[in-house]
Amino acid sequence: MTAPRLTPLAASLPSTVPFVGPETHERQTGVAFAARMGANENVFGPSPKAVAAMRDALTGVWTYADPENHDLRAALARKHGVAPENIMVGEGIDGLLGVLARLMVAPGTPVVVSQGGYPTFNFHVAGFGGKMHAVPFTDDDREDGFALMDKARETGAPLVYLANPDNPMGTWWSAEQIGEMIARLPEDTVLCLDEAYIDFAPEGTEPPIDVSDARVVRMRTFSKAYGMAGMRVGYAIGHERLISAFDKVRNHFGMNKLGQIAALAALEDGEWLAGIVRKVRKSCDEIARVARQCGLAPIPTATNFVAIDTGGDGALARRVVEEMGKRGVFIRMAFAAPQNRCIRVSAGREEDLELFARALPEALAAARG
Repeated sequence: MTAPRLTPLAASLPSTVPFVGPETHERQTGVAFAARMGANENVFGPSPKAVAAMRDALTGVWTYADPENHDLRAALARKHGVAPENIMVGEGIDGLLGVLARLMVAPGTPVVVSQGGYPTFNFHVAGFGGKMHAVPFTDDDREDGFALMDKARETGAPLVYLANPDNPMGTWWSAEQIGEMIARLPEDTVLCLDEAYIDFAPEGTEPPIDVSDARVVRMRTFSKAYGMAGMRVGYAIGHERLISAFDKVRNHFGMNKLGQIAALAALEDGEWLAGIVRKVRKSCDEIARVARQCGLAPIPTATNFVAIDTGGDGALARRVVEEMGKRGVFIRMAFAAPQNRCIRVSAGREEDLELFARALPEALAAARG
C-alpha cells in the first residue's frame, strides 16, 4: 500500500508534539497530578466577568464565531491606541505563529531563532521547510536579541523570532534595549516579538507600540495573565500591510465564539488582572524561596514561572522532573543545553506550593542518588 501520498516535505518531518501535556503523563502512569505547575497556565483562572459572559452565551454556540473578530479587534485597538486594521485575532499565539510562518517561510527560507527558545515557533517553521539558524542564549540566560539581529543580517533571513519576556527562562530585556535591537534589524526583515508574558513583566519592559514600522509584529495572548489558556485567544499587533496579509491564509472560522466573548469581558476587568499579577508574583517569590532553601539558584523572572538552576546538567534536571512527577507535581525543564540544567515551575495556589515545598527536597535527593 502506497497511500497516503504525503508531500516530500511532510514525509521528511518527524511526527511530534512540541509540548507533551500533563494529560499524557497521567494516562501513561494512571496517576493524576495533584499540582499542575508545568504548563505556565494561570491557575487562578479568568475574570468572573469572563466566566459569566461565557455562561450567558452558551446557548448561542450553535452559530459560528464572527470570522472578522470585529468587536474584539475594535476593543483591542482601543486598548492599545491603534486602528482595528492593526490587530489580527487568532487561535492563541501558536495559531498566529503558524499563519506568520505560512506567509513568510518556504522550503529553504532562512529563519533566525534562539537555541532552546520557544519550540512551537520552530515547529511551524519546519512545517513549511524553513532553515533555522539558532543563536545561543547569553551567559546570563537571556535570548541574545542583538546577536539575533546580526544573524538575520548575515543570513538574509526575512523572519526572526524573539520572546520578551522569555520562555523557558523567564528573563527579559528592557524596552530601551528592545528598541536598540529593532534599530539593528535589516530593512527587509520582520521581527516577531512574542510578548505572551508582558503583563507580568516589570515596568519599563514593554516598548511603545509603533505600528508604522512594518518590520515588527507583536504577539499577545489571553492564555497567561487573563487565565484563559483553554479558550485559545491571541492577537497580533502590527503594520496594516502585514496584518492584512494574514487574511490571505488564516483559518477564518478557527476562532472559538466563547473565547471571543470571554476576551471582550476580560478586557473590561482591569481590577481582576491586577490582582492576578499580584498573586503570581507572590507565588513566584515563594517558589524561589523554596528553591534557595534546597540549595538551588532561582533565576529572576518576569513571567508566571520560575526557572531554577539544579546545579547540574540536563540529565539531572530531567531526573528531578521525573521524581517530582512521582510525587504528584507536574513541572517541566528548559529545552536545550546549557539552559536545560534548569527546571521550570509555574506559579501555583497555596496548596500547590505546599506540595511543591515537600516534594522538591525529596525529588532532588532521589535524582542525585
